[in-house]
Amino acid sequence: MKDTRVNLTVIVFALICLGIIMIYSASCVNALENFHDSLYYLKRHFLFLAMGMIAGLWIMTLDYRQIQPHARTLLAISIVLLALVLIPHLGKESYGARRWFKLGIFHFQPSELAKLAVIIYTADFLNRKQQVIRSFKQGFLPPILVMGVACLLTVKQPDLGTTVEMAVVVFGMMFIAGARLIHLLSLAGAAIPMVVYLVVKEPYRMARIIAFLDPWQDSQGIGFQLTQSQIALGSGGLFGVGLGHSEQKLFYLPAAHTDFILSIIGEELGLVGALAIVTLFILFIWTGIRLIRQTHEGFGYFMSIGIIMMLGLQAMVNVGVSIGAFPTKGLPLPFISYGGSALIFHLIAIALILNVSKTNDQKF
Repeated sequence: MKDTRVNLTVIVFALICLGIIMIYSASCVNALENFHDSLYYLKRHFLFLAMGMIAGLWIMTLDYRQIQPHARTLLAISIVLLALVLIPHLGKESYGARRWFKLGIFHFQPSELAKLAVIIYTADFLNRKQQVIRSFKQGFLPPILVMGVACLLTVKQPDLGTTVEMAVVVFGMMFIAGARLIHLLSLAGAAIPMVVYLVVKEPYRMARIIAFLDPWQDSQGIGFQLTQSQIALGSGGLFGVGLGHSEQKLFYLPAAHTDFILSIIGEELGLVGALAIVTLFILFIWTGIRLIRQTHEGFGYFMSIGIIMMLGLQAMVNVGVSIGAFPTKGLPLPFISYGGSALIFHLIAIALILNVSKTNDQKF
């Protein structure tokens, strides 16, 4: 099991290192233009990386089972924060969304905490209620109601992408735990019209769907982001134009160092570089599954499943958006994209998985 932990650590470290290189390459021109410092984003990224690693190392000193009694408290705190961020003058508004608390130079996004808190709560519930998981009232309804509250507050920000991600992860955890398929399918069927309504209700969401269907129809309007992403990927060819030589990062491709960093990787390092990133994430998921299969304790087992699903799903969606396979969503590429809260909580999540594996090794 130790070898598997080492492999997972090496994969995450490789993704982080690639992220550092590509964040500087993708952001240096933007940072120089807007902040007169080409290292502006890179220095902040190092700060967030240090915070995440310190938190992760602290997590590794604990027995992860000490977290289980506090699962409901952690969930309650995250839900309160999700509610508070919606209050004007408390939550910071940007581009019509209110998703962050501004804490000095740090923008804290409570939905990142909420995703992890919901996973921990669901893992605790599934471990305690394994005998009644097939019961609608006792085993199915409680975690779905909790997920519903977190999703409702998240979609109010608005953040439909994170909402759907949270719901899919909880559904996946419950399916693996043995929840009745009829319950899951019935709720999923009821949720689809609601998601369609939320898309149709907001013009910008409809614009994203239209852009996804045919971005080149309005390449200078609603399809601008996707067309620029595809231009970047297409320009890279097999081996890329060279590290640091991207043209799309010169104020053509929005969010070049965050949501669309894979497009810059594809342009500068080519198909080979982009496939290397995808391969690392496939290895990450595969190694995570191997750790899960070697876990013998219920809470750690379900928590690890939720974390691997969350990070794997987010990576898949980000890659899909970059190549035009999915509509545009504001989900960063784990460990690679620039970002504060996401990077910190992703590192904490990895520390939890490693902690589960280490503790199970010692116990069994």
